[in-house]
Parts: sequence; C-alpha cells; structure tokens
Amino acid sequence: MNRAGRIARGVGTAVAVAGALGVAGLTYASVVERNWFRLRRYEIPVLAPGSGRLRVLHLSDAHLTPGRRLLIDWIRGLDAHEPDLVVNTGDSLAHPDAVGPFIDALGPLLDRPGLFVYGSNDLFSPQLKNPLRYLWRSSRTDYSKRKVPDLPWRELGAAMSDAGWLDLNNRKGGVEAGGLRIAVAGVHDSHIGLDRYEKVAGRADPDADLRIGVMHSPEPRNLDRFTADGYELLLAGHTHGGQVCLPFYGTLVTNCGIDRARAWGLSRNGASWLHVSGGLGTSPYAPVRFCCRPEAAILDLVPRS
Repeated sequence: MNRAGRIARGVGTAVAVAGALGVAGLTYASVVERNWFRLRRYEIPVLAPGSGRLRVLHLSDAHLTPGRRLLIDWIRGLDAHEPDLVVNTGDSLAHPDAVGPFIDALGPLLDRPGLFVYGSNDLFSPQLKNPLRYLWRSSRTDYSKRKVPDLPWRELGAAMSDAGWLDLNNRKGGVEAGGLRIAVAGVHDSHIGLDRYEKVAGRADPDADLRIGVMHSPEPRNLDRFTADGYELLLAGHTHGGQVCLPFYGTLVTNCGIDRARAWGLSRNGASWLHVSGGLGTSPYAPVRFCCRPEAAILDLVPRS
C-alpha cells in the first residue's frame, strides 16, 4: 500500500473510532446515566445549640413524562428515609398528562410537611431546540413570546396544596416539622420574570427555630435578598447541575446568574447556607446526562457548634 493509501486508511480508522466512541457516549448519557439516580446527603450546622436534628428532603426538576416508571418508583422510595420536611423547587412537569404520575411519585411523601414553588416548565411545555445554544445564551428569552401557559400547573399546585403542602410562589408563611417552628418564604420562577420578592420582603420571623427561603432558579439578586432578610437555608434547582459536565472541569453552563462553582450542591451565600439541587430529570428533547447524575438530596440539619 502506498503512502497516500496508508494515510487514507488511518483517517478512515480514526473517523470510525471517533464515531463509535460518540455513539457509546450518547448511549451511556441517554440510557445509563439519565436513569442512574442518586441520593446525596449533607449535614448542615444551621440550628440553634440544643436543637434536635431536622431531616429535609430536597426534590427538584423531575421534568416528568407519564412513561418514566423508573423515576416515579425511585421518588416514591424516598419516603423510606423518613424526612421531616419535603421541599420541591419546581419544574416537576414535562407533559400535559404528568400531574397524576407526579402525584403518584410523591405518594407517601405527601403525608409529610411540604413546601413547593413552580419552575417555568410547570407552566410551559418543553420545545425542540438546539441544546448547544445554552453554551452562549440563557433559555430565558425562549419564553418571551409564550404568554399563555399550556401545562396544568394549577392542577399540580392544587394537588400538593390539598395534601397540606405550602405554596410559596411569592408567598411566606410558617410550617412545623420535626418539632421545630420554621419560617418560610419563596418566590415564583425568576427565569420567566414571575418572581416578586417585594411580596415576601422583610425580616424573617426572629422567633422561629429556623428560616428557609425557597426558589426555582438561584438568581443572585434573590439569594442576596433572602440572606439579608435572615433566611439561614436557601433551596433552589433549575441548573440541572449543568446536565452535561466535563471531567476535571465540571459544569459548562448554569442557565442563570449563579456562578458555575455553585451550580449544584452545598455552598454559602453570605451568612446563609445554599443548596442547589442537580435535579432528577431532563427535557424530553435532550434526554441525556453526562458526568452529572440525576439526584435528590437529604439535608440533615443539626445544631451549630
């Protein structure tokens, strides 16, 4: 074989190997990791000395479609961890027929104290679009022309409220869990401009045993307001932890104003603790996760030393 033939053969082999690796990676991301759910655990020293332990289950971004039985059953099984409080930070739906399956997924968790806010995808159905656009722009502008919600968000909210969970979309209130009085406040999704922090603004109840701020998208402006008002634990979702991450680099984009280093997991926001959930689901039009397994989290709140 002459030199040109050897070069052509080498190029062909390299292309074939690259193609095979690409197919293998896509198969792993869409079939294996997307369904490889994990439960993260954190211990957070946020309670007053002498308090007992409070267990919080943080759920977010299920993006549920009716056929995702593995995800539905996995969420139902989280009740076995006996959380004192359940917090859902939104984007529960990805299909107009998903309310029933999502409530089925929550199952016995609805018998526990709970809090919730909406995400944009509880109101607006997912649309087919180029996922690479997230590398240079936020998806917020995608909603600018979508004025009328086409998902049954009212039915979703009613089902959770009827079970006794508190609707914290631009609202504040209180809940008792684990023998503690907890002051809570939340905002609707800032990603679509529905957050109205002024409706919950003001110093958090100083007589409560704990103060929790809840939101879907962890926009710094709202995080800082919650912190300034004395909320010691802030909970958010939306980022999917980046959804597609790179080894040794991590999150590529956050799709909101928060920095990449805090795109998922536990961090600080001034005097507050912040937990951003990496979320459980994906858009049905981008059903992949890579180096970013779907997750829920158990937050064990313990006394400060």
